[in-house]
Amino acid sequence: MTAVRNVARDKLEQGQLALGVGIRMTRSIEIAKAMAVAGFDWLFLDMEHGVMSLEACAQISTAALDAGIAPIARVPNGEYAIATRALDNGALGIVMPHVDTAAEACEVVNRLKYPPVGHRSMGGIGPHYSLRSVSSGQAAQALNAANLTIVMLETPTAIDNTEEIAAVPGVDVLLIGSNDLCAEMGIPGDFGNERVADAYRATIAACKKHGKFPGMAGIYNEAIMTRYVEMGARFILSGQDAQFLMAGAAQRTGFMRKLSTGVLI
Repeated sequence: MTAVRNVARDKLEQGQLALGVGIRMTRSIEIAKAMAVAGFDWLFLDMEHGVMSLEACAQISTAALDAGIAPIARVPNGEYAIATRALDNGALGIVMPHVDTAAEACEVVNRLKYPPVGHRSMGGIGPHYSLRSVSSGQAAQALNAANLTIVMLETPTAIDNTEEIAAVPGVDVLLIGSNDLCAEMGIPGDFGNERVADAYRATIAACKKHGKFPGMAGIYNEAIMTRYVEMGARFILSGQDAQFLMAGAAQRTGFMRKLSTGVLI
């Protein structure tokens, strides 16, 4: 049976950057093809802070599978009923926010991986196999291998526990939520602060020791992004759909406004 392909996991396993784009504003399935053509490896389908429905997440995920970009959904903390339904219906990974301890990371794995790794319930064969009938045992094994289980570290407590979290079998990515981490540290928005750099150093070292992938989210300043990528961050949330739309739109209106100053209307 053909393995399920996860482009983001493939890039990580090859030591390359896996580049993601946040999807909060967009609701249509075309975004999957558009972001694949733009060169991204994974979609960050945000059901924690956005208003994206599970149905929209599933539809975009199915389109993403055909487009060759990995659909990865973030759910609210502890919302496993949403997470497993997203996985059943096309997602190739779950981002679980606000994971502070190894015990919490173990719970994430138990809920999101099939046996023997975890205890997720088998919900039938979904779009990962184009709705073809396959052995449930084979499908479970292939999906365990393909799916990314991602825990977000967003507090100093999480950073203090980063090595224990990285040691949890079944966790694939430790993703630093830089915005919340800075807020919890009392340095909101100060992404270049040495305390943040120390958090990245600790997480990257723990991931290297335990064979996991370190990730970066919430930082879009190119100089600071470069710093943490050069340290070893590999699973990168590179920007958001609204951010890119606004930047492109502002560039065009800025050009046209400048042009109009020299044109009689």
